Amino acid sequence: MTQQPVKFYQTGTFTVGNRLLPGDERAVQANMRRTNSLNSGHRACQGCGEALGARYAIDAAMQATGNRVIAINATGCLEVFSTPYPETSWQIPWMHSLFGNAAAVAAGVAAALRIKGGKGAKVIAQGGDGGTTDIGFGCLSGMFERNDDVLYICYDNEAYMNTGVQRSSATPPAARTATTMSVGRHPGNVFGTGKNVPLIAMAHHIPYVATASVANLRDLEAKVTRAMGVSGARYIHIHVPCPLGWGSQPADTIKIARLAVESGLFPLFEAVDGEVTARYQLRRRVPVEDYLRLQRRFAHLFGATPDTQTIAAIQAMADRNVRTFGLEAA
Repeated sequence: MTQQPVKFYQTGTFTVGNRLLPGDERAVQANMRRTNSLNSGHRACQGCGEALGARYAIDAAMQATGNRVIAINATGCLEVFSTPYPETSWQIPWMHSLFGNAAAVAAGVAAALRIKGGKGAKVIAQGGDGGTTDIGFGCLSGMFERNDDVLYICYDNEAYMNTGVQRSSATPPAARTATTMSVGRHPGNVFGTGKNVPLIAMAHHIPYVATASVANLRDLEAKVTRAMGVSGARYIHIHVPCPLGWGSQPADTIKIARLAVESGLFPLFEAVDGEVTARYQLRRRVPVEDYLRLQRRFAHLFGATPDTQTIAAIQAMADRNVRTFGLEAA
């Protein structure tokens, strides 16, 4: 009778808790000595991608800096669910800024550290897409232009989720929100609007720009680690699905985030001084329909008569990303 050894964990997979790997090869989240900088007890919704993204990013930053991180947090979901007065889930020096000035406050903290001698402390500003691409955009551009020594992280859930799921300039075309309802001849958010902040950050020629996804943990952690080793203005844009606003199942958060990447709708790349230096190439592309169908905000595209024209237009966006960023695997 032949016997086959049982592997309880597989190396080379997305498994977070794989402790069979050598210590220096484990993800930060697989290390029992991770800082848990965003600790349990917060009030995020089930399956919240932003809670995952913030935990992954800040724990990685803490490891990269020897636990010397100061965080500035714009008003928004992350601030509200993590600091219901008089409680907090943050285990690091943390400041709450206004909705639109997190980048400016962080720049001020970085300047104070430089003058007073901060002993290697690093500053991170955090905001959602509303506080980054809309309300805080001027302060963010100023931070880039001055090349302030700050890492700005945008947790992009593609709408103003904290205030009732209103459209932001990061809301994708055809998505249903409270202000882009699924009615009329062209339901949902209109095409041809919004802005791509990673590309705008690259146009400032700052030292480091990257996109990341909560579905690609090691890639996210590696990018945060690299960013913490760079001086000057840095920007990381993290895609974080929102079950409440997107109308998706909480258990599908990582699956949806991965489909956004694998369809080409959310390309993963790095840029140094305005030039793309690395990208995550797609070994097996999936159609955008696989991504859209899991979210009720796109349900109007799949009615009794599917809106094939709009779906094709979204597919064309993904195809353009694949061409532009060279995402097709050889």
